[in-house]
Amino acid sequence: MKFSLNDIVRKNILGLQPYSSARDEYTGEASVFLDANENPFNAPYNRYPDPRQQVLKNRIGELKKIPSGQIFLGNGSDEPIDLLYRAFCEPGIENVVAIAPTYGMYRVAADINNVAYREVLLQEDFSLDSAKILTTADSNTKLIFLCSPNNPTGNALDQKEILKIINNFNGLVILDEAYIDFCPEKTLLATLDQYPNLVILQTLSKAWGLAGIRLGMAFASEEIVSILSKIKYPYNINLLTQDKALEMLQHTDRKDNWVKTILSQKIILETKLAKLLNVVAIYPSDANFILVKTLSAKKIYDALVDRQIIVRDRSRVSLCGECLRITVGSENENQTLLKALEEIGKI
Repeated sequence: MKFSLNDIVRKNILGLQPYSSARDEYTGEASVFLDANENPFNAPYNRYPDPRQQVLKNRIGELKKIPSGQIFLGNGSDEPIDLLYRAFCEPGIENVVAIAPTYGMYRVAADINNVAYREVLLQEDFSLDSAKILTTADSNTKLIFLCSPNNPTGNALDQKEILKIINNFNGLVILDEAYIDFCPEKTLLATLDQYPNLVILQTLSKAWGLAGIRLGMAFASEEIVSILSKIKYPYNINLLTQDKALEMLQHTDRKDNWVKTILSQKIILETKLAKLLNVVAIYPSDANFILVKTLSAKKIYDALVDRQIIVRDRSRVSLCGECLRITVGSENENQTLLKALEEIGKI
C-alpha cells in the first residue's frame, strides 16, 4: 500500500500556524535573555526550558541510533498518544483500532477526543492475529495501537504479524514499546526508516527507573514528529525533567544492571509462585511484570491490601479472568509478597 501522511492529517492541523515561543525564534548560544519576560533572579529555574529539548534529544539519539529530528518527547507516553488523536482523528467521524486487552490510556484518549475505539481480542494465548486487526479497520480508521510487550499480558507480539499490519494499513501504526528494555532484541526501532506509517513509543519510566519525571519518547519520521511538535504546548518538558533525564542517560550501565537484576528476580518469582496453592497459571512475560491466574483474584488482592502489599487486579479485563498483574520488585519486596501469598493460601 502507498502511504501518504497528508491524506490522514486533519485539515485544520495541516494548515495550523503553531505558537512561536520566545525561545523558538533563535538558535545558538546567548548570554543575556531579555525576550521572555522572565525574572532575572533564581537561575537556572527562572528561565523557560528549551522547547525543542535539543540537547536531550541529541543524547537519546546517540543511545537509540536515531536522528534527533525523528524524536518527539512528551510528558510521559500519554502526551504523544493524545497528540496523535488530535492530529490525525476527526472527532465524531474517524476511528482507531486496538488490541484487547491492552494499556487503558488508548481508550481513555479516544473517549476524550470523541473518537470511536474498536477493540480486537487477542487469541486465547494472547497472540496477535493481523487479519482480524486489518478487517476491523475501514476507510475511517486512522490509527492502530499495538503494545509490545503488551500490558497487562506481558508478552511481546509476533513481529511478523506486526509487520503485516504496518504493510497493509494506510494509517499510522502506533507500536508502544514501553517495556522493550526488558527484551531489547524484539524492538522494531532499527526498522523505523523502512515504514513511514510507523510510530514507536518508548519511555524512561520502566527500566530507567524514572517514572517520577514523566518523560516519554515517540520515534517516527521527521514529518510525523513535525506535526506533533506543531501542536504540543510550547514548554511541555520542564527543565527539571530535562536535566534529570540527561544525568541518568549518562549511566547506561546502571540501567543495564537494574534490568539484569529485575529479570533474574522475575525467574525466581515465577518459580516460587508456581508452587503456591492459590496460583493456577503464570503466563510468559517479556516485561518486568507477571500476569498470574489465581483461584480468586479479588480475595487475594484484598488480603494483600490488608497486608499493605499492592498488586493490580486485572480480573475484569478481557481474557484475564481471575488474574493479578504483579510487578517484579526488589528481592525483599518479592519475598514479602511470596510469604503473604503462602499465608493467604492457608486461609
